[in-house]
Amino acid sequence: MSYINIIAERNQRLIKIRENPTLLHAAKFYYKTHPVDFINDWVFTYDPRCKPAVMPFILFKRQEEYVHWLIDRWNNKESGLVEKSRDMGLTWLCMAFSIWVWLFHEETAISFGSRKEELVDKIGDPKCIFEKGRMILKYLPEELLPAGFDHKKHCPYMKFLNPENGSTITGEAGDNMGRGGRSTLYFKDESAFYERPERVDAAISQNSDVKVDVSTPNGEGNPFWRKRHSGKIPVFTFHWRDDPRKDDAWYQKQLNELDAVTVAQEIDINYAAAIDNVTIPSAWVRAAVDLKLPAEGSNFAGLDVADDGADFNALIIRKGVVIQHIEKWKEGNTTQTARRAYNKCEELGVDWLGYDSIGVGAGVKGEFWSLAEKGRSKFDIDGIGFGDSPSRARYSDEKPNEDLFMNLKAELWWKLRRRFERTYEHVKGIKEWPTDDLISIPNHPELISELSRPLFEKGETGKIQIEPKAKMKKRGIASPNLADALIYSFANNIKPKFEVIVG
Repeated sequence: MSYINIIAERNQRLIKIRENPTLLHAAKFYYKTHPVDFINDWVFTYDPRCKPAVMPFILFKRQEEYVHWLIDRWNNKESGLVEKSRDMGLTWLCMAFSIWVWLFHEETAISFGSRKEELVDKIGDPKCIFEKGRMILKYLPEELLPAGFDHKKHCPYMKFLNPENGSTITGEAGDNMGRGGRSTLYFKDESAFYERPERVDAAISQNSDVKVDVSTPNGEGNPFWRKRHSGKIPVFTFHWRDDPRKDDAWYQKQLNELDAVTVAQEIDINYAAAIDNVTIPSAWVRAAVDLKLPAEGSNFAGLDVADDGADFNALIIRKGVVIQHIEKWKEGNTTQTARRAYNKCEELGVDWLGYDSIGVGAGVKGEFWSLAEKGRSKFDIDGIGFGDSPSRARYSDEKPNEDLFMNLKAELWWKLRRRFERTYEHVKGIKEWPTDDLISIPNHPELISELSRPLFEKGETGKIQIEPKAKMKKRGIASPNLADALIYSFANNIKPKFEVIVG
């Protein structure tokens, strides 16, 4: 990217402000509520791999969305978690956002914590967090800096002080970070890699209402992983495909230079990179993201019904092999859930709906029957029980399904696994498959994550079984509602003993 025109525009903007002091007051008033514009208009970043190394910080779309996501956390006084591919410029962005808060919002306190002090601040080292902030302040026009600001006096080790409005940005490290003060917002840098994360969480627990864990994955079982899959806090995903600077050639270079586990974990955001028994590996799922396939044929829908108060209802609608509609909701009883799903399916011209008929799904079943009796049903609806016996068909040329799978759930998950595997093989040029054997999903971080959550194992009889939700819960993983809804949407050609409503 050429930055000559951008720098020229910034210089012209600054000249106008200096010529007309009234514009400065108006600019500050505007930037107080427009952080994205402030960053795009004034902030510089640094990358020694580029020429020039110092360049304007121009946010791409996903970075802009992250700024607004942070504001939502701040306004709602709630914590959040950011999972990311590495080398996404996220530390620069967190610091740029913090400096915007520091400049335009009085008496705020932003904190950064990491596992080692030198990662937070080391004078002269551009890799540390606070040197990035010093560089941002160095290249800001003096008109935008606080009145009376002095770089040496007000940017000492581990601290930025705003002499005009009393705001601060401070840094900490180690097990006890966050214990000594209070913060408006607390960034926990690379928190999946803390040596004793439970101690850190305890120390920081009362420091701020808004604690943001930011990290690349570091396997399963750690607190970062448990938070990510708990379903209790907002999650923001920065995947490398969100970065317009990166393409398939860049990714291939990573594959050539790095080991497979590193690529899967730190680039593909695969928490289970070293686990062999993931039902649908992350690499297969990623191959299907935004895959250009024809959306042809009938519309099929899948509905997963919430199990408890912390769970969500999920509805997915596909046209042929292309997923076109995804939504989830928490509010409402089973009757309201059935009506909401039915109305959406009717609106989008669905031909068939498969739904979870077990447990709370029985309430949905009753409402669907009621709609049918009133003559409203315009499409076929099947109740599907994951605990039912497998279908009587054969899986490929192997044994009958009843000899391969523990139950219908295992059969349906395994068929979706095979669809993603074929998609991966097709995309990678390993083997060509007919379009009907493939799948295309949107870049929906939650669905992508859920598809690679459940594990599989073989029982004593050798039959494949999928990890039950209760077992997943013990691992700290929330129910994969969207993934299950996707499973149901592909169950239209399975013929066990379903209860069918004919429209």
